[in-house]
Amino acid sequence: MAGAVQSGNFSKALPMNGGHGLYSYSKNSTYQVIVAVKDLITEAIAEKLDICVLSSSNTICVSDMGCSVGPNTFVAVQNIVEAVLNKYQSQEHDHSSLPELQVFLNDHALNDFNTLFKSLPPNRNYYVAGMPGSFHGRLFPTDSLHIVHTSYALQWLSQVPKEVEDVSSPAWNKGRIYYSSSADQTVKAYADQFAGDLDCFLHARAQEVVGGGLIILMVPGRTDSSPHTRVFSNISYDILGSCLVDMAKLVWILKPP
Repeated sequence: MAGAVQSGNFSKALPMNGGHGLYSYSKNSTYQVIVAVKDLITEAIAEKLDICVLSSSNTICVSDMGCSVGPNTFVAVQNIVEAVLNKYQSQEHDHSSLPELQVFLNDHALNDFNTLFKSLPPNRNYYVAGMPGSFHGRLFPTDSLHIVHTSYALQWLSQVPKEVEDVSSPAWNKGRIYYSSSADQTVKAYADQFAGDLDCFLHARAQEVVGGGLIILMVPGRTDSSPHTRVFSNISYDILGSCLVDMAKLVWILKPP
């Protein structure tokens, strides 16, 4: 059917740990790159966001994709809202004509939206709504968003590449959860999956974001000259993966299936 909304069911949801407990995401995410890049976001909005887009609408729609359960998403959203209002005011618009801001917080349907919305800043200067679903597919109507923001979320793949779980494949990852010390075929399988996921993400956003709007993407990366095995984040994930495998083996010994 033409114009049907894509469900995004192809994506396997792996949400962050919800609630406010000791091991919850909200208790262990007090600092992220969004604090360090505030000035860059403000500069990008000031220079790249088309003021005509803002002036033609009474409501500016912003989406933070991969919002998890906070509190980082609220810091990012407030930075964007302030930058948009500053942009608007810099064009000599008076306060009475400032647009209203609608913010959509997006994550998988299994995300702990209850904790997220209980943590909303009480004195926020924007309206909020949730948008559950995978950002690897369509989520919003055509030409409905002015700004899309995602921070440290796009590197999460929609699914584990099938080849890395196939013992008969040269890309088999031998049960490991990461690829930094794996064979070239394994690395390529992950890279191909990421390329496909990113293409889906950008294709969906190209339809949802208005002309003159802005997409802000922040993802971890490495220089071409740095091998995967020397990147700090990769090393830390290898250590984490080793610990999880040891824990799984211990659980199997204590409580065999």
